[in-house]
Amino acid sequence: MTGITLDADRRLRGPYTLAAGLLDLLVPEASGDLIARHDIEIRVAAPQLAGVVPLRRTTLADRLPREQRILIPGARRTLRIANGLAEFVRDHLAAPLTLTVDNLGAADQTDVELIEVLRRRVPALTIVPGVAAPRQGPPVADFDRFRDEGFHHAMAEAGLYALDRLSHDDDPDRWWTLLHRTAGALEAIEREDEACELYHLARREGTEPKNRATVACSLATLSVRHHDPARRDPDEALAWINEAITITSLLPDRRERAFHLGFDLNTKALVEVRRRRFDAALRLVEEAIELAERDLPGEHPIHKLVLLGNRAQLLGTTEAALADYTRAVEADPGYPDYYLDRGNLLHKLGRTAEALADYESAMRLSPPFPEPYYNRAEIRYTQGDLDGALADLDYALELDPDFAPAYVNRSGLLIALGEADRAEQDVRSGLALDRDNPYLLCVLGQIEAAAERPERARAAFDAALRFKPDLAAAWAGRGELAFTLGDLEAAVADLTCALKFDESAELLFNRAVALRACGRPAEAHEDLARAARLVPDDPEIRRALTEG
Repeated sequence: MTGITLDADRRLRGPYTLAAGLLDLLVPEASGDLIARHDIEIRVAAPQLAGVVPLRRTTLADRLPREQRILIPGARRTLRIANGLAEFVRDHLAAPLTLTVDNLGAADQTDVELIEVLRRRVPALTIVPGVAAPRQGPPVADFDRFRDEGFHHAMAEAGLYALDRLSHDDDPDRWWTLLHRTAGALEAIEREDEACELYHLARREGTEPKNRATVACSLATLSVRHHDPARRDPDEALAWINEAITITSLLPDRRERAFHLGFDLNTKALVEVRRRRFDAALRLVEEAIELAERDLPGEHPIHKLVLLGNRAQLLGTTEAALADYTRAVEADPGYPDYYLDRGNLLHKLGRTAEALADYESAMRLSPPFPEPYYNRAEIRYTQGDLDGALADLDYALELDPDFAPAYVNRSGLLIALGEADRAEQDVRSGLALDRDNPYLLCVLGQIEAAAERPERARAAFDAALRFKPDLAAAWAGRGELAFTLGDLEAAVADLTCALKFDESAELLFNRAVALRACGRPAEAHEDLARAARLVPDDPEIRRALTEG
């Protein structure tokens, strides 16, 4: 098989029309081990293959009725699926293959994203456009699948089409369900204004208390999560969520009240976090947990786990937070994101071996996504495994070239490896995504300083400190630059600022050098003594103490 032609028109099968056609051809030829490694991705993209692709990796949601599966996948989940499918195709192809895609312009966003990933990651596959003869008629109407899998573009298109042809009075329950799902999908794809129009339409059309509360809660969430930070309004959100709580606290059914009120209290906690009232947020989550444990015995386990995870975030770097994450992992051992969250906390607690185990569990349980590799790279770097750290960061950026934090860490690592040119490329790529990122600006300053471009270096360090005044590395870099230029007192001043945020032996040693050059030997000796207490076996520090 050297060439195939497939139709990508979304009106044929909906999301992953192209992927499903490709998998129909490849899966029967593929090895059982390869299929097993990509069971989730194949079944999501090609549900018609569920009978021949056993589900190896499962979560609690797979065993619950739909009304209790409250976690709707975010917009980035389809990128995980696309990367997993790309690796399946890459590892399966034994020879070059040309894929001609008909109706490429009529493809669903899932296939558009998949094609981009395939072109980038599967060199043996050549994709060329074919004929354009798109079908006419309504979009595919599979609302449960769209909601469960996070196919937000398809949900928005099909939902808006259906809502134009359905009124509240025709079927109130169906209308409300369709409106909520459509508006949620619009929010997920950053079309919040259209979502807001639907929510206000719902407020004009319906009087059902539970549904009006859900609309108020959704408007609160939209107000604090708008993709444009300038459009976020925590005070407006507070007004909406208080309206929701007023309604759900009066629902007559105890179980229904516990679930919906708990959901609203959790949302209000998010609002309070955005208002920087963290203690109030914690109290709200505690109240929601108490409601769920008392009034929802044996049901809504995912709702309870979400609350545990949120409480863990609010508890900070504590053993109590770790206990909540562990409860979540034990209750849903197939859900990868809890391992990622617990791994991050374990890393902060200094328990790196356990953190690594959790990151690797997240890798194993999910289609590929960059965060666990990015986090593992940080641990590998601190352990001196620079090659391993670089491999993880390379893979993270292969999975998602728009993952800006990986450019920060990889550029710093490349500087440590003496690869200044590659580091500068990473900095430029990262700043194209996030032009005000202080960490990237700091690395840019280091690169410019090493290239003996002091004015550019100073400008980069200044910009980094403008956006993050407590960034020790930027203060240190600016101090070292000042020392190189002979401005000794400025060097001491900047290194002193750096030490306010990071009292490390390296910074103490560098300030001691600057203090000696300023003719302040007593203060220099004091810094060296402090550095020696931090790193007693460092020969350079001991030699400097002996000399001075």
